[in-house]
Amino acid sequence: MTTPAETSHSRIHAIFARWTTFSYHYALWVLLAALLVAVASGFYVARNLGMNTDTAEMLSEELPFRVNLKRYNESFPQDIDTLLIVLDAPTPEQVRVAAENLAVRLKQDLEHFYDVYSPRVDDFTARNGLLYQGIPELERITDSLAAAQPLITRINRDPSLTAFADVLTSAVDELNKGRSIELRPVLSGVNATLEARLNGSPRALSWQTMFSGEAQKKTYQELIIVKPKLDFSQLFPAEQSIAALHAAAESVGITADSPVKLRITGEVALAEDELNSSLRGMEFAGIITFVLVGVVLFFAMRNGGLILNVLVCLLMGLMLTATFATAVVGHLNLISIAFAVLYIGLGADFAIHFLLRYREVLENNHSPSEAIYISGGDAGAALTACTVTNAIGFYAFMPTDYSGVAELGIISGTGMIVSLLVTLIIGPALLRYLPKKTVAKPKGKSSVGKVLELSLKWHKLTYALTLAATIAALIILPQVRFDYNLLNMQDPQGGAVKTFRELLADPDLSPWHIAVLADDRQETDNLAKRLAALPEVNKVVTMLDFVPGQQEEKFSLIQEMALTIGPIAATPPPQVRIASDAILVEQYKALRKLVTALERFTVQHPEHPAATSAGALKSSLGRLFAELDKVGSQEKSKLLYAVEDDLLAMLPLALQSLRTATEATVFDENDLPAALRDRWHSEKGGYRLAVYPQEDLNDNDALRRFVRAVQQVAPHAIGVPVISLEAGEAVVQAFVQAFSLALIGVVVILLVLLRSIKYTLLVLLPLLLSSLFTTAFTILLDVPFNFANIIALPLLLGLGIDSSLHMVYRSINNELVSEILIHTSTARAIFYSALTALVDFASLMFSSHVGTASMGILLTVGLAFTLICTLIILPALLRTPAAGVKANA
Repeated sequence: MTTPAETSHSRIHAIFARWTTFSYHYALWVLLAALLVAVASGFYVARNLGMNTDTAEMLSEELPFRVNLKRYNESFPQDIDTLLIVLDAPTPEQVRVAAENLAVRLKQDLEHFYDVYSPRVDDFTARNGLLYQGIPELERITDSLAAAQPLITRINRDPSLTAFADVLTSAVDELNKGRSIELRPVLSGVNATLEARLNGSPRALSWQTMFSGEAQKKTYQELIIVKPKLDFSQLFPAEQSIAALHAAAESVGITADSPVKLRITGEVALAEDELNSSLRGMEFAGIITFVLVGVVLFFAMRNGGLILNVLVCLLMGLMLTATFATAVVGHLNLISIAFAVLYIGLGADFAIHFLLRYREVLENNHSPSEAIYISGGDAGAALTACTVTNAIGFYAFMPTDYSGVAELGIISGTGMIVSLLVTLIIGPALLRYLPKKTVAKPKGKSSVGKVLELSLKWHKLTYALTLAATIAALIILPQVRFDYNLLNMQDPQGGAVKTFRELLADPDLSPWHIAVLADDRQETDNLAKRLAALPEVNKVVTMLDFVPGQQEEKFSLIQEMALTIGPIAATPPPQVRIASDAILVEQYKALRKLVTALERFTVQHPEHPAATSAGALKSSLGRLFAELDKVGSQEKSKLLYAVEDDLLAMLPLALQSLRTATEATVFDENDLPAALRDRWHSEKGGYRLAVYPQEDLNDNDALRRFVRAVQQVAPHAIGVPVISLEAGEAVVQAFVQAFSLALIGVVVILLVLLRSIKYTLLVLLPLLLSSLFTTAFTILLDVPFNFANIIALPLLLGLGIDSSLHMVYRSINNELVSEILIHTSTARAIFYSALTALVDFASLMFSSHVGTASMGILLTVGLAFTLICTLIILPALLRTPAAGVKANA
């Protein structure tokens, strides 16, 4: 007697059987209609699908940190979406002039930039910079200038190598006579400059550092903060602005060959670099995947027509899914763009199952029409069950706060329905013409089936190993972590990333600080004191810190400094040099005298503090003469003029800067320049506090401690550390919520479809085990979850459910024991579809983008465990044939 369940199964089987048979018999019309739909969809998508690369829009605006961020952005809009230009040069004079010129040029470009701010290079800082120095520092600078004043005066009157060498010789002679002169900075600076020229990496001598009595560093740095105009409809929103920035740099002489080097970082540049490296990783993966997927499909199908069928179904499904995304969502974001990757992984699964079932029926001596009817009924029911469970899994992301993944959920969930329709409509129609050759029945058991027999033969060992692995995974499970550091996901060799990490190493320049808003000055003072007292905080900066203390005393020292240097007018070096034997002789003579003076001094005063510097300069001059002896007269003049430029080119700039610095005046908060004041005191009246960390925020635990400590004092604090932590926790919460909803929905659907608690558990068990083992391996491989690889979880969920559901469904509907089941097309389809997805994603591991690479690792490990749990553990659990309980869908 036929039961209601069997009747229901027969009806569903008949519906799909007739459906696929209809597509097969009317193949020409079906394919023609599909072609027209594909062309129309292509035009529609190309003209209407937008791209939103604004990462801030991928989390709900209702989240507390998004509310705080919105308030902060309204108060200080110039601080959001910025580029940070880093200029490096061998001398402070060169980098300051380059920064001034570039800032002026960028301010003129209103087409590409909203705002340009150079925090340490402006008229106010140039004039009042000395007031920010400490009194001991000012006294030291004054003493250095007093000692160098005669030297500066004489060289400024005649800025030539001969005059410079003569003046330095006189100074060394005076030192040799016992006069107290501090020549170490000058001797060391000249020696370093000469050594650089002789070593083939010339750099200018910084007179500014000599005035201050400091040793010249290898490089000096200035920053320019730029707010570019972004076009989020483009894949790279800042591409045009960054191109305009490079063009502006070249127009002011900052080129690859110039001593001043330009680097770009900041949130916008980091986002551009991340997207670029991610896409490059995808392109690299695509080339490898194309080849490997073709190889896997060949071994799975062993027929060119069937392989082409899979590819056509995939392309058609992708096009229709993109059309749905265009019509319903209107754009893709950096998360939802992954729908294509997800679709390939799961869509191929649908086509492979249907086509391998069709081939299996043909191998049993059925005609093509009969094979379409039988395989359509069998595969249609199973694929529909997979479609429903997959769609629920994706749709579960829609109500979460992670809107970026919510959009991915609605697109990919609908993509599963599209995949079912394409597989059962286009697939049968293509089979009318592809393949043409008769499919031969393979001799003996398949290689996949032979391997899987081992788990059944040694089923007790399979049980024991599964139990041991489960216990071990549960033990280490509490160590699973989420990496909140967005920087850790990017290509570590990217220019923007390397520059950003370099800035992080400098506590005064670190972009990773927390911003706190205060309503008035009193609250600013109170918050600054409370925050500065926290052990997690290094320092707190407010607008009040830009008004230096003890200004009257400092002003007196600056006036004394102005009297010391006197009214020196800078004399620029000659623009045209005439090489002559007379000048060459004078230069040689002056340098020889300097060598003699240095040698006399080092011999007579070996213990003098300046003896080491004098000896080093004497050796460098000896190397210079050796180089000069190797070349002709013209080359000698060229080399000596180059040395002259190295030594004297920066003197006019240094004198001009020094004169400007001695024009300082006492000022208060109201005298601060508007560009500076507006970044600390908004037009709405609020004040900004910048809170800097005590620990390295590359450590996630330190990041959490710092953020939570500041939030205890200032709950509305915002900034990159807060956004990273809060966004990460929002993402984790969204995925926990989505997976909970998905699991509940899948369980309900499985109970309805399978009508058996036992078989529902058998479907879920491989999924749960593979998820557990995958999570454990992220701990062992030290690949924590992050904002990128967590997207792999929906795909693993879908593939896991699909694979186990196909096995259980085939087992209970055909009453197959495991020994037979592992030799069916279902087992082969599970293996090859998972293998197709595995080679698709394994290539991602080689991406330069760390987030993409970690996603590849997670997917590869997850798919490997899905295969193990579905084809080894599950068949061992299904060893006993279904007795007494029939679950039908």
